[in-house]
Parts: sequence; C-alpha cells; structure tokens
Amino acid sequence: MRTVLLIRKIYADGFKDIGNLIVKKYFKAFAWFSFIMFAIVLYAFIYRVATGFAFD
Repeated sequence: MRTVLLIRKIYADGFKDIGNLIVKKYFKAFAWFSFIMFAIVLYAFIYRVATGFAFD
C-alpha cells in the first residue's frame, strides 16, 4: 500500500507546477496512455508464459 501511495504522490507532484493547461493535459494523457500500454505488455507476457509459449 505504501508503494501505491508513493507512486500517487510522484504523479501528483509531477503535474503540480506545470503552467500551460494544454501542456498539462497532454502530459497527463500521455502518462495514462503509457500506463495502459505497459499494462497490455504485462498482460501479453503473462499470458504467453501461462500458456507455455516457447521463447526460442
């Protein structure tokens, strides 16, 4: 739980003092896009490992 709170604080602090609203929205959208893409990669890797895919 402490790790989740730390990640949340880092995320909040990263966007605290960005001035331009367009830049702020862009970086937030990019951060969420990156998190989603990372989750998809983790899912695909775990699926391949669970189904016995040969990584030759």
